[in-house]
Order: sequence, then C-alpha cells, then structure tokens
Amino acid sequence: MSLRRFILNRILSIIPILFGVSLITFGLVHLTPGDPISQMVALNPDVGPNEEAQLRARYGLDGPVWEQYLTWMANVLTGDFGEVISTNRDVSGIVLARLPATIALGVFGWAFGLAIAIPAGIYAAVHKDELGDDVSRFLALSGISIPNFWLGLMLILIGSLWLGLWPVLAPSRLPLYHPNMLWYLILPGLTIGTAAAAGIMRVMRTSMGEEMNKDYVTAARAKGLPERQVILKHVLRNSLISVVTLAAALTASIVSGSVVVEVVFNWPGLGREFINAINGREVNMIMAITLFTGVFIILANLLADILYAVLDPRIRYD
Repeated sequence: MSLRRFILNRILSIIPILFGVSLITFGLVHLTPGDPISQMVALNPDVGPNEEAQLRARYGLDGPVWEQYLTWMANVLTGDFGEVISTNRDVSGIVLARLPATIALGVFGWAFGLAIAIPAGIYAAVHKDELGDDVSRFLALSGISIPNFWLGLMLILIGSLWLGLWPVLAPSRLPLYHPNMLWYLILPGLTIGTAAAAGIMRVMRTSMGEEMNKDYVTAARAKGLPERQVILKHVLRNSLISVVTLAAALTASIVSGSVVVEVVFNWPGLGREFINAINGREVNMIMAITLFTGVFIILANLLADILYAVLDPRIRYD
C-alpha cells in the first residue's frame, strides 16, 4: 500500500470514529441531571413553567434525546455547531478564536518535553547506573507523579511571586500573536511539558539500553566506529520508534491536561470554555470541543504512523 493511499484511508477512518465519539459524548451529557434552561430558571425565579417550556422548544431541548442528536448532527454537517444557550454566543466563533492558543500551548509543551527528554534519555542510557542516571530517573519519576495543577501553582509561586521573573496570569485581552504572549506562555508550557518529558525520557532510556546490547551495535564497535557515531547514527534512530509511539499516546494527556493548566494560568484557550460548558451543561460547546480534540488526537496518531515508516523503512502500511 502506498503512503498516499494509507494516509487517505486513515483520514476516512476519522469519520466513523468521530461519529462514535459524538454519540457517546452526547449521550453522557444528557445522562447528567440539568441543562442550561433549568439553570437559567434556577437563577431567575420569575420565569414560569410556560416560559420555561417555550425556551426548551426554542432551543430544541423538548424532544427525545435521539431527535436532539440527529438535529445537532445535521447542523454540524452544514458547519453549524450551534450557540451557547446561556449567552447566545456562536460556538464555532468561540472555538476558532480559542483554538490557536490551545495549540500554541500544546506545541510549546511538546517542544520543551522533547528538548529535555531525548538528551536526558540518551545520557541516562549511556551512563547507566551512574549518578547522572539515578538523578534523571528520580526527576522523571517526580515529573510523572506530580499533578499538573499542583506543579502549575508551584511555578506561579516560585517564578512569579518569589522570583518575580514571570507575570502571574496571562491577560485575556492580549492577542496571541503579541510578542509579550511568549513570556506568558513559558510557565504553562513548562507545566504541560514536564510530565511528557518525564515519560519520554524513561522510554528513551529503556529503548536505548536495549538497542545498545544488540549484535549490530557490537559489530559497529568492532569495526572501530567512534562511540558517538554508534550512538547517534545507529542506536538513536532505532530507539526513536518507541518514543514516537509514546509521543502519539501522550497527545491525549497533553490535550486533556491543558484544560486544567489553562484555568490555573488564565490562558485564553479552550480550557476555561470547556470547564464553563460542563458546569452549565452547554451541550453544543462540549460537543464542539470534544470533536476538535478528537480530530487533533487522531491526526497525531496518523503522524506517528507516518514517522514509523520514516524511521524504519521495513515497516509496511498493510
């Protein structure tokens, strides 16, 4: 199977996956008690039963769940993700406005994670059971164990309040492309990237250690190749296959973890909108963010599959 056909098949496979994700998410949201209308009525006692019924009919919340889902799906297929009922804001506009900030945060976190994890993993594998290896394993275990929200609060405490090096919270009205936003991006990016760096470093160390004990490495050394060339040219390439596998899997945790981090740092991404949507049972917003997140994760796995073949041409797509 050619690479082009493989990519096309994977893109087409996104359709049933997203359909399943939307069906499950829609059902779970409706299984939880309450909806935006009931919250509006609770906040405004003057709204009577007749007005409440009119509001439900206006927003299509008075029909059975399957009918609401079909209506929602039909609108989505035309590009209409609906509106936030409590504020009458357009969901598509909000998502498109917030999505770049979330992507920027995720990319920064990944860049930081890979920049730390790969050199540290190589060093730990080459100096196995030495002091540097012990230190790197301790830091990796700490990075995996520490919750993102706690690490974020500690970075704010140390970096912002004690040292005064970074602003405490990102301003919500400053555009993403403003140069100052890079400064606001550092602490939340470090928070997201730390857990990813820890996981990748451990896999990198293990994978490098296994590769260094294989016959082709012994043969390369017997030929007199410099150790640096053996490590960087032969061992590293094969070890990265495991890292790519983990990197694709960690994409889901980075996307989901960014929700909490964005709230902690007041980052203008989708995180706060998602939390508000869950609290307000805003189905349209929950569904839109879930679908965009699903697409992002699927594309990350597709990229990982392509990288497999680049790193190891023996891998076939069939």
